[in-house]
Amino acid sequence: MSKLKSGAADALSDVLKDGITLAVGGFGLSGIPADLIEAVRDSGVRDLTVVSNNMGVDGKGLGVLIEAGQVRKVIASYVGENRLFAEQYLAGDLEVEFTPQGTLAERLRAGGAGIPAFYTKTGVGTLVAEGKPLAEFDGGTYVQERAIRADVALVHAHTADTDGNLLYRYTARNFNPVVATAGAVTVAEAEVILEPGALDPNHIVTPGVYVQHLVQASNRVKDIEQRTVRPAGDRISAELVNN
Repeated sequence: MSKLKSGAADALSDVLKDGITLAVGGFGLSGIPADLIEAVRDSGVRDLTVVSNNMGVDGKGLGVLIEAGQVRKVIASYVGENRLFAEQYLAGDLEVEFTPQGTLAERLRAGGAGIPAFYTKTGVGTLVAEGKPLAEFDGGTYVQERAIRADVALVHAHTADTDGNLLYRYTARNFNPVVATAGAVTVAEAEVILEPGALDPNHIVTPGVYVQHLVQASNRVKDIEQRTVRPAGDRISAELVNN
């Protein structure tokens, strides 16, 4: 049966509730489910716990949920591009759980695989390990990290079929695959949507069994946090090249 919905609001109408945990794919502003994020904002749900690599920037990506005052807690590895986020955190209005990037990815993967917890060396002896169980393995100290299982997961794919099978492109293939498996309900937006059987099974990254709802992504400009380029026609001097 087709999982394709008429739009982001339609796909999320029955799954969004106050107080839920929301896992969101992407890396900064790259590969984020922008349409689905905006639909969450427009729904007005509040007291969200958001799990994501970071919280976008002011006014873009997950930053729109911060601006709307809909987020109670954030579990992330990097938040340095968002001024309002920093202000709310320092003012005590936003609870933040910082998690090393690789650990965050593994916590999400574990959640999707039904693994309740795992041990890692990352963070041992730092604030990250405070209050967490420690154990010795092969002469080394490891910290226990709990898996993350979200109520709703939002992901962005490049290509999908109407059965919910997903392919990712470039930077989108970072946190999106692990986020997709970590949700009790997963909603995907895709730039290209094909009929069942159109995708090579050997190339599918996220099987449709993990995806409950699918929407067509809008044709929009793909933002980045910072752009650093030389003026047109500017060339590196021979002196710099030779040195």
